Amino acid sequence: MEQRALELQNKLENKNATIGVVGLGYVGLPLAVEKAKAGFKVIGFDVQKEKVDKVNAGENYIGDVIPADLEQLVKSRQLTATADYSFIKDVDAVAICVPTPLDIYKQPNMNYVKSSAQAVADHITPGTLVVLESTTYPGTTEELIKPILEEKGFKIGIDIFLAYSPERVDPGNKDFNTKNTPKVVGGVTESCTKIAATMYRTVLDGDVHEVSSPAVAEMEKLLENTFRNINIALANEMAILCNKMEIDVWEVIDAAATKPYGFMPFYPGPGLGGHCIPIDPWYLTWKAREYNYHTKLIETAGEINDSMPDFIVQRCMEVLNEQGKALKGSKVIVMGVAYKKDIDDYRESPVLPILQKLTQFGANWVAVDPYIPHFKLDGHTVQSAELTSDLLEEAELVLIATNHSIFDYTMVVESNVSVLDTRNIDLKKKESNYYKI
Repeated sequence: MEQRALELQNKLENKNATIGVVGLGYVGLPLAVEKAKAGFKVIGFDVQKEKVDKVNAGENYIGDVIPADLEQLVKSRQLTATADYSFIKDVDAVAICVPTPLDIYKQPNMNYVKSSAQAVADHITPGTLVVLESTTYPGTTEELIKPILEEKGFKIGIDIFLAYSPERVDPGNKDFNTKNTPKVVGGVTESCTKIAATMYRTVLDGDVHEVSSPAVAEMEKLLENTFRNINIALANEMAILCNKMEIDVWEVIDAAATKPYGFMPFYPGPGLGGHCIPIDPWYLTWKAREYNYHTKLIETAGEINDSMPDFIVQRCMEVLNEQGKALKGSKVIVMGVAYKKDIDDYRESPVLPILQKLTQFGANWVAVDPYIPHFKLDGHTVQSAELTSDLLEEAELVLIATNHSIFDYTMVVESNVSVLDTRNIDLKKKESNYYKI
């Protein structure tokens, strides 16, 4: 290895390096905390002053971070945050963990990655490792990040070390977190890969799997989430068909899951949510056009999953119709706004388009989510209500959209209101007013 590579390798192995994390959101803050807990001095960077101020005050705002850990790390000055990117000059390694959203045409919006890479390039010093963690299309690291660094005169693998290592964050997962989830690393050169892998091995308990290039690492992350997207779409399509055939799709899946090989259970729901599964496959679809290839299966799965909110609202109409009521003017309690159970994240939540459609059809809806006291819908702030017996008495329909453990399902069972269950809570409620998708 070159001299700079050896020096950085030794710094990382001995935990004498200072590590920067650009982006202090759902991915960046847990990563910054784990690196600080491992013994590294960590500087977090974010353009949002509110996040910077909260970190420096030891105030946690991410569910997967233990508040006491953050408070102690800040108090000991092991972890600090700043909006001043000139402090990039003081780090030996930096991870870029910024959003990569889609635009209205389902094309990648790389503005956050570009601006972060430019800020890093403006202040970085020779002998520094740069790792992109944001989920993106294959080729981003070498086609976008690498030229920005080379424009400053740096030689990749000699002056600066560049790699890609996709984030693997599953909010609310009690078994796997940033610390123990295996990591995939692919560098632009062999030394880039080795140095990046060294950094993660000194921080994480999970295995670090080295691949031959950033493009392989970028593609494998998209394969992970595309796999889930397509299989969830299959489960959703089965749910629609089973509904038409008056078959319980949940019982069908449970029966299929008894096979000890060749089947992995996926479950239907009101649609897809979160920043990964509904979005990531579209990066691949967009990139495939460059190679004159049409990703038919991926796009079909996306269409099925995107159509689920329409199906759910249609089911609401059918349930109310059986009770001799119309959706228009009916009071509907929507239980859950978060995109999955027991978290406070409603990014891309399928509940939002359901609420929009309920509004369009004239329903008088109210949302209930203890994890989300208020949320944005069509530019307006909506306050979550509290689930009470009085609220249930006023309602014509309860829609279980998110299966939070904290919900009082007994209260729902004891009420006379009709229930449409999209999550298979399987309430022991009389069949005449209990329905599943």
